[in-house]
Amino acid sequence: MTGNTALIVGVGDRLSASLARLLHKESYQLVLAARNIEKIGALADETRAAAIACDASNPRDVDTLFSSLSGTLRVAVYNPSARQRGPIVELDQAAVKQAIEVTAYGAFLVGQAATKAMLAQQPENGVLGTILFTGASAGVKGFPHSAPFAMGKFAQRGLAQSMARELHPKGIHIGWINIDGGIRNPGRSESPDNPDSMLNPDAIAQSYLGLIKQDRSAWSNELTLRPWVESF
Repeated sequence: MTGNTALIVGVGDRLSASLARLLHKESYQLVLAARNIEKIGALADETRAAAIACDASNPRDVDTLFSSLSGTLRVAVYNPSARQRGPIVELDQAAVKQAIEVTAYGAFLVGQAATKAMLAQQPENGVLGTILFTGASAGVKGFPHSAPFAMGKFAQRGLAQSMARELHPKGIHIGWINIDGGIRNPGRSESPDNPDSMLNPDAIAQSYLGLIKQDRSAWSNELTLRPWVESF
C-alpha cells in the first residue's frame, strides 16, 4: 500500500463498517483488523482493504499489525470493547479482567503504536494524524450491573484525555467519542411510535470524518453523539 492509510481496529458489521465505507470513498488505503477476519471478508473486498487478524489486547498481535502497515498512517480508530454484566458480588473475576483488557489495555496498545508510527512520519498540512477511540456513556457515568464496562470506558476516556494533552501540541489529533444510545444495527428495528430513537451508524461515521477533517486551530478531543430522544 502507498498513500494515506486508515486503520480500523475491531471491525464488525455496524459502525466500523460504515466508517470503512466512508473512508474508502475519501480515498484512504484501508486496513481492517478483527479477531475473526472471515466475518469481514466481504467488507474488505468492497472497500479494497487489507484484513488482518488481531487480538487488540495482545501486545504481540498489535506489534504484528503495525509492522504490516505501509504508506502513511493518517487515521487510527479503536472500536473494541467488552461487557460483563451482573451484580458486583457475582461477577467472574477472570471475565472482568478480560473485559478491561479489551476495552482499556487494548486501547492503550493501539494508541501507543499509532502514536509511534505518526511521530515518525511527515505532517500533512501541519497534522501528523488522528487517533479516535469509540467510547460510551459508561465512560461518563457508571450504571448498575455494568461495573466492568464502566471501568474499561472510564480508563479509555482517561487515556484519550492524557494523550490529547500530550500529543495535540505535537500535531496528532486525539478524540474520544461518547456513543450515548443504541446503534441501529442489522436485525434491530425501532418502534413506529419512536422514530429515529437509535443512532444511524452512517451518521456516526460522518461525525468521525468531521473530527478527522477538523482544522487544528479548533480541535475537539471529546464528542458526544446521542439520538434526539435520549435523555442526558
